Amino acid sequence: MGQTGWSMSSVINETKATVVAEEVRLADGIWSRFWGLMGRKALPEGVALLLRPSSSIHTAFMRFPIDVVFLDRSLRVVKVVPELKPFRATIALGAHSALELNAGAAVGAGVQKGDQLALVDQE
Repeated sequence: MGQTGWSMSSVINETKATVVAEEVRLADGIWSRFWGLMGRKALPEGVALLLRPSSSIHTAFMRFPIDVVFLDRSLRVVKVVPELKPFRATIALGAHSALELNAGAAVGAGVQKGDQLALVDQE
């Protein structure tokens, strides 16, 4: 707990049978969640940041828009915020975690409220 790092997991949308992200970075400590994507120039294609726990996020000091997918404890989608611009904030009641993706990635994977997502270990 409390560490940030690359996992050997991907995120799939079980409801739509699509890949949401090929690699997931976990931010589950107070500082890793706080820093998130701040100061980065971009998020690599196919990569996501999972902030856990988190029912709200901000894009202060970010340089690019992102898609945010809020999830409950079972990874069911509570809310999708497409193309959230820098220096904005959003919240989702009932969310336990937030998945940050490149702008357009959530729509591209067909992610919608109520969809069931899953973390799948890669070998």
